Amino acid sequence: MISSRFISLHNHEHGFLLRLESADGTNRLTRECVLSLHACIQKIKAASRPLVITGNEKTFSVGADLLEIAALNGTTAYDFSKMGQELMRGIEEFPAPVYAAISGYCMGGGLDLALACHRRIASPHTVFGHRGAALGLITGWGGTQRLPRLVGKSVALQMFLGAEKVNVQRALAIRLIEGIAEDPVGEAFARIANRD
Repeated sequence: MISSRFISLHNHEHGFLLRLESADGTNRLTRECVLSLHACIQKIKAASRPLVITGNEKTFSVGADLLEIAALNGTTAYDFSKMGQELMRGIEEFPAPVYAAISGYCMGGGLDLALACHRRIASPHTVFGHRGAALGLITGWGGTQRLPRLVGKSVALQMFLGAEKVNVQRALAIRLIEGIAEDPVGEAFARIANRD
């Protein structure tokens, strides 16, 4: 239905499936990718159909492109932060349920993207993390607000400041995700169909 270098959007019986895509399979949230995602979300929101956002089997998204981040100055960093916030707000305020169907690595801005979704289902080999602190960075896309609301302040601080990786079992225990499934996309649409 909609396709670019960064995303593909498909119709499904129970809603839309939006897949993150990249040539190297890491699904980095570059400036172009964020703009493409935001345009897609704005285009389909009037349909008020459920949305499932996913990546590939090995990676949901590794987050922002560090080469782009390194090239930012004060003004461009502010613009990049604002652009990401607008995308996350567009997902959070989407008029129908939005699920993140996550497999593999969900890191940094990729975790911010998953946090903006209303529900999260992950495969058994998923790994979550916000590694920015290890690189002298902190997210500007709203994750510092959404993560504590979801898992509590102490766990969020551990993840942010300790740059801690979280496996899927721990993610379920701290309520970062709602469920574990071999096929997160199928599980997300099953829950949508059952109005979970």
